[in-house]
Amino acid sequence: MRIVLIGYGKMGKEIERLALGRGHTIVARIDVDNAHDLMNLTSSEADVAIEFSNPASAFANISACIEKQIPVVCGTTGWLEKKSEIERATAAHDSTFFYASNYSIGVNLFFQLNRTLAKLMAPHTAYDIYTNEIHHLEKKDSPSGTAITLAEGIIDAYADRTKWVNNEIPQSNEVPIWSQRESTIPGTHTVKYISKVDQIEITHEAFSREGFALGAVIAAEWIQGKKGILGMEDMLK
Repeated sequence: MRIVLIGYGKMGKEIERLALGRGHTIVARIDVDNAHDLMNLTSSEADVAIEFSNPASAFANISACIEKQIPVVCGTTGWLEKKSEIERATAAHDSTFFYASNYSIGVNLFFQLNRTLAKLMAPHTAYDIYTNEIHHLEKKDSPSGTAITLAEGIIDAYADRTKWVNNEIPQSNEVPIWSQRESTIPGTHTVKYISKVDQIEITHEAFSREGFALGAVIAAEWIQGKKGILGMEDMLK
């Protein structure tokens, strides 16, 4: 498989290491210093683009690939207000777009656990909801895409919760996310339900970037020959 890496920071380098170890080829490495090179690539030169850049450039990067019909696996968060435009473009160009807020298999199992727990807790109004995410200092978006996915899973289970807020005292209809940036922590996410008499807590803690990177490479392998809007739930089926 011929891969274009878009974003060549620590995550991009980890994806490269794992992809090469699985027998794939890196045909281009696109970063801030050579972003224009993406415009020169064609679908005959690449089987997939793996996009882990930054919120400011993700939309343009993904759009360019979709127009060229280069399938895209994207893990950049913080740009999702434009996701519907990408979905429309994917359909218009008969292309392929795979998005996940987190590519870790463990995190995606955690998402399912979170939704199940939220459904169990929703009838029990004595419990307050608390969510927390901790990431390394280099992470540019806040809250994390993973934290948003967790909050949305809770909102889906609660009839009276309609939105999430970040680092704010929540109103009764809001799910709070408390975001922290510390040292080199790859990512820790916690969901708590707290009453006057007890507390229920679930936590996912990543030990390194390897789980995220491996999931992205597996997704790039899986989408070969597929079209449309895809995600981790599709792949894990």
